Amino acid sequence: MWERRYGFPNPQRDANGERIYSLGQVEKLQLIKRLMERGHRPGRIISLSANDLKALGTRPNRAPPTPPGLEVFLGLIQEHQLSELRWRLAQALMKQGLQIFVHETLAPLNHAVGDAWLRGELAVFEEHLYTEQVEGLLRSAIASVRLQGHPPRVLLTTFPNEQHTLGLLMVEALLSLEGAYCISLGAQTPLAEINRAVAAHKADVVAVSFSAAFDKKQAATRLTELRAMLPGKTLIWAGGAGIGRLSDSIAGVELLSGLDSVIDKVKDWRSLNASYADETL
Repeated sequence: MWERRYGFPNPQRDANGERIYSLGQVEKLQLIKRLMERGHRPGRIISLSANDLKALGTRPNRAPPTPPGLEVFLGLIQEHQLSELRWRLAQALMKQGLQIFVHETLAPLNHAVGDAWLRGELAVFEEHLYTEQVEGLLRSAIASVRLQGHPPRVLLTTFPNEQHTLGLLMVEALLSLEGAYCISLGAQTPLAEINRAVAAHKADVVAVSFSAAFDKKQAATRLTELRAMLPGKTLIWAGGAGIGRLSDSIAGVELLSGLDSVIDKVKDWRSLNASYADETL
């Protein structure tokens, strides 16, 4: 579609007719992807050079507060000091506690890592290594939280073509601290399988996450389709950077404005379903 609409990328073809992209085109596509995740529209940036795209990525953005020691974490990623990085992240988690760690360290650090990649200060593999360390730490922290099993029962996943799960893990951590029963399906679950999982686990809520790069029309369409599949009593919570790009509300879908709203949603649900929650404790 981009080839037809924008004339980029312009790959070569091999003997079998398969596309072959030059390293320069791959680099530019990666830069465009990162800018799209920050809310830029492809039609407005695709004609820019790689240098202009990098410059655009260094412009001030609505970044969360920088936590103390942020530069240390970035330096360890750049120096490939994975053991030291894991230790410092674990130390921050122990000192702050899981809830504060998610809000005040991970959220701004994720943003800073993305910006560093866009400026060319981090390679793709370095960003991936960082994500793996953080996801491993979060999974261990979630597993260590005493499982309360209190309502609501929340099923967490992403739709097909949405591979980002770090934000979903951060939400699961906050939900676990509130005693909610979490059922994680991981990434890219087909809608029909989400529906089957809801029935199997008697989920009260389906929480789905979207990165800013996820097409907003596709997001709205799939949320509408999922809403039609699920029982009326099963809520849908949608969050992530991509939610801010949805211009219209979607009937039967509650949009999470950010991590701060996760706990509020749990409290609201429990307030409205007090008798049910009491019976299942």
